Amino acid sequence: MFASLNEGTVAPTLFHNQIHTAMAKTPKTLSAQVQALTQRLEKLEASLGKKRSVRNHKDPGHFCSMPEIPARQFDHDVSPHREHLIRLIDKKWVNGTKIRYYFFPNGPFMGDNTHRDFVREAFKIWKDVGIGLQFEEISDIEEAEVRIGFLRDGRSWSYLGRDVIDIPGQFERTMNLGWDLNQDPRGVDTAVHEVGHTLGFPHEHQNPFAGIIWNENAVYDYFGGPPNNWSQETTFHNVLRKLAPDESEGSAWDPDSIMHYSFASGLIISPEQYAAGLQPALGLSEIDRQEVKRFYPKLKESQYETLTPFHFDMLSLLPAEQKNYLVQPDATRTYTLQTFGNSDTVMVLFEEVNGELKFLQGDDDSGTRLNSKISVRLYPWRKYVLRIRLYSNYSSGDTGVMMW
Repeated sequence: MFASLNEGTVAPTLFHNQIHTAMAKTPKTLSAQVQALTQRLEKLEASLGKKRSVRNHKDPGHFCSMPEIPARQFDHDVSPHREHLIRLIDKKWVNGTKIRYYFFPNGPFMGDNTHRDFVREAFKIWKDVGIGLQFEEISDIEEAEVRIGFLRDGRSWSYLGRDVIDIPGQFERTMNLGWDLNQDPRGVDTAVHEVGHTLGFPHEHQNPFAGIIWNENAVYDYFGGPPNNWSQETTFHNVLRKLAPDESEGSAWDPDSIMHYSFASGLIISPEQYAAGLQPALGLSEIDRQEVKRFYPKLKESQYETLTPFHFDMLSLLPAEQKNYLVQPDATRTYTLQTFGNSDTVMVLFEEVNGELKFLQGDDDSGTRLNSKISVRLYPWRKYVLRIRLYSNYSSGDTGVMMW
């Protein structure tokens, strides 16, 4: 009997009906025994039905599995507040950067043009919000910051923000789309989610302010089964692990964020309204749009100041704010550009080549007692742009920049 019950709901349902028919013809004592058996069968039916209904037509099945990168360590003299600001910002790109992405043209990482179009559209969706970043598809892997593959191994992922430029190996992926997006009920949203990671945004359901209480055993069982087949370590890293408050974008939890998973019934205990499942709305949420514009506001050339030799300029920035300069050399020679003050900054110098800004040199002094410093040979007839983003001022006084 129990072998047949494991095959589906038909056998227990038919048997259940037969029992009710038999009960009308049995003595009272036997009827009580049959009633007890019926109750057991009803519980079995409910259990089987629950397991079968975990994945429904809205359930995307596959989920993003981000690579695990060791957490950055700080010296003991870096205060918790200073560490918080650095962690919040250090994965973000300097605003105004052109992020160049590359598709593998052959081999196991190659994708068809339909799937490349999903990724192209994903970059466009973020760009159309009105941000200061630029995106460009290129065919030279040596010039690309982002290397995108389509290995059909059931895993989609991206490294987080500026981590992509630290991934060694010219032929290693920094993003992968690991299943057929044509069959994904989220459509382009899977690609938009992965591009969101490339821009520096983590998983929203791991926001420490979300207040989610998980049914942890159910979560491990769910993600440990097909099609994800994750280990407990992968499930913990991508679902159950709470981001440190230092890494979160703010106190607001956005269950409709493009960076949020959908969750089936039975995985969330609290908040109670999501116990029956959580299904984020498709597309970028309003908070997604606000956050990407907060870190990457649209830039205008009129906002640029000019930095000339031996002129000291005060930055007067709040954490996460950025200042942009047109650098004007007065002769052909080696120059030093440096920040001053007790502050954490990232400073990047670009040179215009064939009408486009190309990375020339950069420095990040965050978490140290040093200042950002660049030494480089410049030419007065060329155009240079300097961008400085502030993490924090960790002592009294302001921060400035000077070129000499």
